[in-house]
Amino acid sequence: MGPHRVVVLAVDGVYPFELSIPVRIFGTAAPHYEVLTCGLHDGDGGGLVRTDADFTVAVSHGRALLATAETVVIPPFVGCSDDSGEQWLPPLLSTALTELPRGVRIVSFCTAAFALAAAGLLDGRPATTHWNRAARFRAAFPGVDLRPDVLFVDDGDLLTAAGVAAGVDLCLHLVRRDHGSEVANRVARLCIVPPWRDGGQAQYVERPVPTTGSTGTAEIRAWALERLHEPLSLTSMAAHGRMSVRTFSRRFREEVGTTPLQWLTGQRVSYARRLLETTDWSVDRVAAAAGFGTGASLRLHMGAALGVSPIAYRTTFRRTD
Repeated sequence: MGPHRVVVLAVDGVYPFELSIPVRIFGTAAPHYEVLTCGLHDGDGGGLVRTDADFTVAVSHGRALLATAETVVIPPFVGCSDDSGEQWLPPLLSTALTELPRGVRIVSFCTAAFALAAAGLLDGRPATTHWNRAARFRAAFPGVDLRPDVLFVDDGDLLTAAGVAAGVDLCLHLVRRDHGSEVANRVARLCIVPPWRDGGQAQYVERPVPTTGSTGTAEIRAWALERLHEPLSLTSMAAHGRMSVRTFSRRFREEVGTTPLQWLTGQRVSYARRLLETTDWSVDRVAAAAGFGTGASLRLHMGAALGVSPIAYRTTFRRTD
C-alpha cells in the first residue's frame, strides 16, 4: 500500500503561507504521505497560479490530479470571504468540488470554509473559520453549525481550520489521527511547532492589552504538566502562582481561552492517549499516571472528549511501524 495522497488545490489569489503548510507538515511525515499541488486549469499538466503576494507560483499539475486524491486541502484565496459573496466559489472551483472522488477527505484552511459552505458541503455540519469573519459566515450560511471559538473542527471527511497557523494544528491533528501521537510529535519537533495548542480562537480575538507587569500563567501550566498524576486543584495551581483563585482564573482564560480545570482535563486526556498508544499498561495504571485516579474516571473523560473508550482508542491508534 502506497503513501496517502494529499492534493493541495491552489486557486488564483491563494495565500502563500497557507499553501505551503500541507507539504511542510505532511511532507515531514514521509513516507506516510505524498503531497502534490494542482491548479484549477484543465488537464493534468502544469500551469501558473497567482498568489495574493507579488509573485506567481508554477504548479506541476492541473485539475485532473484531484481524481487521484485521498485528501484534498483548499487554502484560502483572495475574495473567498468578501462581503459581496461573488468570489466565494469561483466557477472552476465549483466544478472541481463536484468532480472529487467519492470518499475523499476535504480540508479547508481559514476563510476557504466560505467556499465549502457556498458549495453546500457544510450544510447541517460543524465547521469553523477565522474569528474575524465568523459573523459574516453565520449570516451567509445559517444552516452550518459554526464553531468560531475552536482552532479546527474534525467532522470525519470534512475538516475546517481557523485562521492561518491553525492549518498547522489541523494537519498535525490529521497525522495524529492517521498514524498516532508518536509520529505527530516527531513531525512537530522537526517543524519546531507545538504538537498541540491549548485553547481555541478565543485567546486570539482582539481584546484590551493586559496591564503592564501582569503575571502570566505559563509557568504554572509548565509546573502542572509535570504533576498530572497528582490531585491538582484550582486552589493549588493559583497558590503556586501566588495569585488568588479569581485572578488566576481570569488571567488563565485570557491567555489560554478556556478554564484552568478544562485545560487540565484536556492535558490529562492527551497524556492518557499517549500512554495508551505507547505502553502495555492497564487502563487503571494509565488512569493513575494521567491523574484520573480510576479506570472508570478515565473512561468517562475519554468518552466525553473523544467518544471512545480507552480500550477502543488503543485498538485504533496503537501502531507498529
